Amino acid sequence: MKYGAFGLVEVLGASNAVLVVDKMLKTAGVSFLTWNAKCGGHVTVFITGDVSAVKAAVDAAPESGCEIINKAVISNPSEEAIRIAESEM
Repeated sequence: MKYGAFGLVEVLGASNAVLVVDKMLKTAGVSFLTWNAKCGGHVTVFITGDVSAVKAAVDAAPESGCEIINKAVISNPSEEAIRIAESEM
């Protein structure tokens, strides 16, 4: 599958991840792809869409009221990055 961009946002806790996903989906025309929860409560949310929409959604994530640990936008992801994201689904 072809992706224009990936957006990744890391928060603490699943409930915060839901709040962040909700804010991002309401902000721009993006799609929720998956999330990855690790020990310690860190949850990384993956979204996808065109580059401008993903950037707007990731930039709006702090407006959810949650503490954002890290965030990134990957435009035109490589085949390996796609495999990594798809392996989490």
